[in-house]
Amino acid sequence: MIAMILAAGRGERLRPLTDTTPKSLVEIGGQSLLERHLLNIRNAGVETVVINLGWLGADIVRRLGSGARHGLQVIYSQEGDNVLETGGGIHKALPLLGSDPFLVLNADVYTDMPVPGVELAADALGHLVMVPTPDYRDHGDFDLQDGLIRNSNAAKLTFSGVAVYRPEFFDGCEAGRFPLAPMLRGAADAGRLSGEIYEGLWADVGTIARLDALNRE
Repeated sequence: MIAMILAAGRGERLRPLTDTTPKSLVEIGGQSLLERHLLNIRNAGVETVVINLGWLGADIVRRLGSGARHGLQVIYSQEGDNVLETGGGIHKALPLLGSDPFLVLNADVYTDMPVPGVELAADALGHLVMVPTPDYRDHGDFDLQDGLIRNSNAAKLTFSGVAVYRPEFFDGCEAGRFPLAPMLRGAADAGRLSGEIYEGLWADVGTIARLDALNRE
């Protein structure tokens, strides 16, 4: 399996730190979020990682290079100043991700979650890892019923940012900037997304306050 790490974002809520540091290179306990993900991916037996680049992307390339130091092959998907959001970023990288299901994870989560070892059902377009909705959120994203991701007006679970997708999930998408969330909702309505719940360490490092709290733990 090939993995993709979404690392192109500006990290507005982490400013001023992210004025000079890519969001994915923010450190917790002396280790960057991105390098923590790479270690976890390598330990799961993944050999190739695609990283999309936008804001301060050159700093990520300087830090990681070819990936050899981390025991990986790292390939970069350049987005430049035109960051393509989650859906557009994955779509642009599809030629690098191969024809088999691939792993995608958000660079700005802090977790000890193992790489999901899932085999997608024949009619499934993807598999999402869900977490209990944290206190700072007003509502969740989805529910999980009989192993399938479901939309709900009172969703209790939050998407962790870790998922496995088939390339076919992006059939019919046009190149450019677009979010992933509406696609996930459509696939959930069609019953074509499986899921699981992870209840271990997970945090969205979305604000300076959350980052500071994690560094104090």
